[in-house]
Amino acid sequence: MKKFLVVLMALFLSTWTVLGLSSLANSSTAPTITQSFASKEIRSGDTWKIYINASDPSGRMKYIYAEIQQPGGLAYPISMTRIKPENRKDLSGYIYLNTLTAGKPMDFITLKLVVHLGDGAGNFSEPAIFPLEFSTRSVQSSPPAGVFKENDLGPVMIQVKPVGDDGQSGSFEE
Repeated sequence: MKKFLVVLMALFLSTWTVLGLSSLANSSTAPTITQSFASKEIRSGDTWKIYINASDPSGRMKYIYAEIQQPGGLAYPISMTRIKPENRKDLSGYIYLNTLTAGKPMDFITLKLVVHLGDGAGNFSEPAIFPLEFSTRSVQSSPPAGVFKENDLGPVMIQVKPVGDDGQSGSFEE
């Protein structure tokens, strides 16, 4: 009976390994955003830098997911930025959002950028949320010195629009 159990256990473990299920079991650690920073105010048309420090013990961070939430009901697509292999275990740098619009300026508009990190095993970090207000007199704040690398991680591939704008130049009227 003992031999039967040993053989059965060996068969189970070998099947588990062959199917790759052991790597899924070890990948239960999600990426973690350890520090983040972004200016809370910028001028319309400026490029907004969002700084992130993150880690993933398994070294599998694969994508930076970004979503814009804007009062007024605008729905934006989710942006996916691939993480370079050399940054998949420890990440430090910035993503950026171009706020130049083809329509009206974004002055006095507010929005939130929600950022998650994902790995290849379906694990996601807790979100980092960055509020932003556009103001004609704002100057983008710099991150704390020595905390983040000045490493370009890639763009947030979303085009921002003022509420009611169809993306065309001109008035808001139909």
